[in-house]
Amino acid sequence: MPKKTIADIEKIWSGVEGVKKLSDRVVGIGPFGLGLDGLLTWVPGLGLAYTVGAGGYLVVQAVRAKASPATLARMLAYLVIDGITGEVPVAGDIVDVFFPGHLMAAKALQAEIERTHWVEASFRDARASGEHGLHLERVRTDPKLRRIVYLHD
Repeated sequence: MPKKTIADIEKIWSGVEGVKKLSDRVVGIGPFGLGLDGLLTWVPGLGLAYTVGAGGYLVVQAVRAKASPATLARMLAYLVIDGITGEVPVAGDIVDVFFPGHLMAAKALQAEIERTHWVEASFRDARASGEHGLHLERVRTDPKLRRIVYLHD
């Protein structure tokens, strides 16, 4: 299996951005938006299929990006709420139009990607070469960064 690179993480970020816009921001109306998730909720079966498919894609991308358990849990909470509301007849569909679950889950993952110091090495190799200390220092001194992820682990 090929080792992950920072370019792979950038592709994940871009793919998540696409789902975010398609699901909840195809048409922007001030602070609100409407996307396929809100439109398809009115079509029995199709709305749920889209919600589950797009949500599944976001979760797979989070796993590929080695998202923290806290971020995964947050994303899953948004996606479960989004899926459940769409299944309640009429009132749930209205809520689903205004609850941007995919958008919120995507933003949570993108925020974590941006707060991560990505290293194209394994922890063991970085430790053996002495570079792990440099990565720790980078995270300590950059207020935007909160964690280190070694892509070759």
